[in-house]
This record gives sequence, C-alpha cells and structure tokens, in this order.
Amino acid sequence: MKNNTNSLIIILIAMVFSACGSQSDDSGLTFQVGFSSELSDQAQDGRLILLISNNDDSEPRFQLSDGLNTQLGYGMDIEDFKSIDRAVFDGSAFGYPIENINNIPAGEYYVQAVLNRYETFNLSTGHTVKLPPDRGEGQQWNRKPGNFYSTPQKVAITEEGGSFEVVMDQVIPDIDEPEDTEFIKHIKIRSERLSEFWGTDVYLGAHVLLPKGFEDHADVRYPLMVFHGHFPQDFGGFRTDPLDPNLEPDYSARFDVKGYNIIQQQEAYDFYRRWISDDFPRMLIIKIQHANPYYDDSYAVNSANIGPYGDAITYELIPHIEKEFRGIGEGWARFLYGGSTGGWEALAAQVMYPKEYNGCFAACPDPIDFRAYCAVNLYEDQNAYYYKSDFKQTLTPGHRDYLGKVDASLRDMSWRELVLGTKGRSGQQWDIWEAVYSPQGDDGYPQRIWDKRTGVINKEVAEYWKENYDLRHILERDWDKLGPELQGKIHLYCGDMDNYYLNNAVYLMEEFLESTKDPYYDGEVAYGDRAEHCWNGDQENPNHISRLRYNTMYVPKILKRIEESAPEGADLKSWRY
Repeated sequence: MKNNTNSLIIILIAMVFSACGSQSDDSGLTFQVGFSSELSDQAQDGRLILLISNNDDSEPRFQLSDGLNTQLGYGMDIEDFKSIDRAVFDGSAFGYPIENINNIPAGEYYVQAVLNRYETFNLSTGHTVKLPPDRGEGQQWNRKPGNFYSTPQKVAITEEGGSFEVVMDQVIPDIDEPEDTEFIKHIKIRSERLSEFWGTDVYLGAHVLLPKGFEDHADVRYPLMVFHGHFPQDFGGFRTDPLDPNLEPDYSARFDVKGYNIIQQQEAYDFYRRWISDDFPRMLIIKIQHANPYYDDSYAVNSANIGPYGDAITYELIPHIEKEFRGIGEGWARFLYGGSTGGWEALAAQVMYPKEYNGCFAACPDPIDFRAYCAVNLYEDQNAYYYKSDFKQTLTPGHRDYLGKVDASLRDMSWRELVLGTKGRSGQQWDIWEAVYSPQGDDGYPQRIWDKRTGVINKEVAEYWKENYDLRHILERDWDKLGPELQGKIHLYCGDMDNYYLNNAVYLMEEFLESTKDPYYDGEVAYGDRAEHCWNGDQENPNHISRLRYNTMYVPKILKRIEESAPEGADLKSWRY
C-alpha cells in the first residue's frame, strides 16, 4: 500500500509539471504555417522557413544574412505535407540569430514563410535523397521558381507571445532564358556522366562571348578563356550600348561607393569597346552554368556527393563549345580564371587536369590549404566554433572588414545554414564545401566535417578532405608528377585583409610553391595591401573597380604564356586579326 501511494504521488507530480509545461507552450509564441490548396493538391517535401523582421525595407525572405543587419529565421523539415496540414513553429524550432522563438522581444514584426521544395533523386550509388533542384535561378531558396511563399503580414508580439497563422498562397514564377545576341550565345547540353549519377537528366550550360569578326573569319580557330564563378544568369559585364543617361545612381554598402551602378555600366561598355578594338586578341570566353541540388555551382571537380562535374565540364561541355564555336581544342590554348569560388575552381581544375589547361589565374580563392580553412585548422583544432581554452569560449571569427572588425562568427554562419537546411541542404557556402569535399554518408547525404550545432570537428572526414581536395597537400604530395605539367601555370592573388581570412591559406600555399624544385613552380603569388575580398591582382585600382575587369586583366599574361609554351607549328597568328 505504501509503494502504491508513493507511485500515485509521483504520477500526480508528473501531471502537474506536464500541465505547467503545456501551459507555458500555449502562452508562448507560436506560428501555424501551411499552404493554400490552390497552389497544389500534391503532398510536399522540403524545408519550411519562417522569416521574422522588424523592418519593411524588403520582404523578410531577403533579409536573412550573416551580417549585423540580419533579421530572424526558423526552419524545419517537412515530408508528405498537405494543404490541410499546419506546421507549428514554437520554442522547439531551431532559429538564427535568436535560437528560441520565445526569446524574440515584444514588438511589431513582419512575418513571411517560404517552402523550399525538394524532389527525390535515386542516385547511381544506390541511395535515395531529397534535395531542392535548381530551377534556373542558381540555387537561391528565396528566388527559386516553384517555391511557395506567403505575402508578408504584420503582427504584434507581446511579452506573453501570441499565436498567429501564416498561409503560403504565392508561388515564385519561372525565370526567362537569356536571348542570343551578336556577341553572346547561350548553350545547354545533357551530360551523360551527370545524368547517370543523378538518375535523371542533368544539363550543363554556358554563356559564350564571341570575338569580333567571328562570322567573317570562318576558317579561324580561337583560344579559350574559362571564367569560373557563381551561377551566371547571363554573360554579365559586357554592354554594347553606351551609359544610360537616365540611370539613377545607387549606393554600394559593400564598397561605400555612390553611383556604383553607373560605374558598372561604364565598365561593361568599356570592356565591349576594348573587346572589338583592333589590337585586342580574338578569343572565346565562356561562363559556365553548373548549378546542382546542393549549390549554385559544382566546384568543377568530381565529388562523391555532387557527381563527376570535373569530368563533365572538361570532357563534355568544353569540347562541345570548342566544336560549336571553333575553339582550338587543345590544352595549350585553354586558360582558367576566376575569383573566390571561381578562384578555387580555376586552381583545382588546373591541378586535377594539368594537361587540359595552360594556366590558371586564381583570385582570392576559397581555402586551398585546410590548415587555414578560413580561420580553422581542420587537422589540429578540435572545435570549429571556439578557440581552445580551459575557462572561456571565444568564438572563431567568420567575417571581418579591412580594419579587422568582425561582424559574424563561424557559428553564426553555420547556424544560419542550419535554419535553411539540414543534411547539407542549405544551398550555402559551408554546406557546399561539405557536399563537394566529404565522403557520402550511409544515408546518401554528405558526411559532416563538424557537428553543425556544436562545432566539433570529425577528424576522419578531415583526413578524407586532405587526401582528395586540399590543393596544397595534393601539390606537395604529387609534385614529382604534377610539377613538370604545372610549371608556369599557377598564378594566385589575394588581399591581405580578405574578409573571410582566405589569405591565410594562400600564405601556406606560397610557402610550398616557393620551396619547389625540379621544377620550380615558376608562377606568381601577389597580395593587395589591406585589400578585401575579392582582390584579383590589380595594384593600381581599388577593389570595386578591378573586380569588374577580370575578363581583360589577365589577357597580356595569357598571350605571353601562349608564346612561351605553344607547341611547334601551333597557329599563333590567324586569331590575331
């Protein structure tokens, strides 16, 4: 009888606490989110994102960022979600930068929901994964055609919280394809390699800039310049019309420059004028479209999670372009260049395919030595979010300005991504590095380099990264084989106050390159004093100008390289008309 009485007391106490917990949840802040039956009668899979903002400068879906002006976001995965269902965002939902929704201060806010819709892919590896396909927008969750979203609504959150309903009744429209012009052509091909990997048709695209006189010189074949970088909607920075006299000047917060849109138009027109000038060499330039379900581009290498994009670009897309537009079609006449992501891709493609390209010009490349994975040493550090200490937690910096002011930590960046997607599906920077560099997990998704919540680094995954994608390590390990093929081909540029600390990896790469023998690398490494991301080697102009001149600034060095390295009997004259 005594034992039964004690059990009854325990049950009653548990019921009291349960009731208190339920009352707390009911009196807290909740949002019930669904979608209108008019959008679809099909069940949906995807990432449901709730955006909350205290200003109406733009829609909340455009206000989630790493910087100090970021607004609030909360996310959850949904599967088999129907129009009659409601997803509840409460204190259990993970958020950024305020982790718990109940800690949002009382006030008036604008609220919006977005559903980043997933599709099912049956991979050639035997895995089935659910991911957001690119729909022509370059893997942007807040602009992706077909994604559902709600009209922003104003709500008043009180000290007690509040309960609100949000219904997604809008769908993001399709994007128009760019049209061909006299100088710019657009192509798209189905990749056999990628289609086999993804279990569905996969296409690669490119915007091709043709030289002056292309139609009038049908017997001429041209060198090829490959510009790597983020997803290009069109061949930007090329304008055949003079400056628009009615263009209202805007302001660039990034560069603190008034009328930056005017500068961009003028630079684009100046590029066109130089492109058609009598003394400019006639070449082909391409900008590649290789968005995928993980990011706005593939990093142009083969990957366990992304697929064989390196082979597809090098052996399918580029030969197709050279055949279609009369490229020379040989390694000595192909060159790679780009900045940031494009800088890493330019160097990586040159290293992975040393005979297929004759030089890379890599500006502010993403980490090329994982001992300096931005501000983290993946091989020695135990935690990516905090510096090692017995008694304090100092956050690892993620983004700084040229004076060293930090406005985002690495934890901030990672937690924002975790709001946008689990399993590497955020479509953002740190997740794509995992998707490209990591081995595939048992569930078919990329293995994590560190725990997204805690920052604890997985050393086994780090070792896999080292052997397969640490470009400095690969060069040092294989220099006896790669050195003769890469001599004179590597050119690196970075500001010494790069916003993402990318200069640290360049320093480490330079140490190795300068130590090379038999042969000496015979390339170039240069730094911009106090220059931020993405400095590209121009010592004469500020960054906001030089970044607009990628397509012409390396041409003199390319011509010099061709003259020094072209095989005997190569045509060096016909394309100089």
